[in-house]
Amino acid sequence: MFKVVTRDVDREFDRWIDALEFAKSLMPQCKWFQDVRIFEKGNLVWVYSRSHKFPQFVGAGVYDRLAKRFLLETAVDEGLIDMKEEPTEE
Repeated sequence: MFKVVTRDVDREFDRWIDALEFAKSLMPQCKWFQDVRIFEKGNLVWVYSRSHKFPQFVGAGVYDRLAKRFLLETAVDEGLIDMKEEPTEE
């Protein structure tokens, strides 16, 4: 579960791609001393502010893990991988 947070927005997403696209759409509206943040399960993983030229990934290994997730979600969207839900034990 991902959560995109900025001054006037607080929105949750199930997929990394959706959260990232939404956060990037907020970047042009970002003013000085305001930032756009993405949290994953309560932990900050991505932040953008005008004080940096590019968005920042926060934490060791976060970029690699989220890049792999991005590739997996893209492959599922393109139909290259068929993700079936695992049966649950009842």
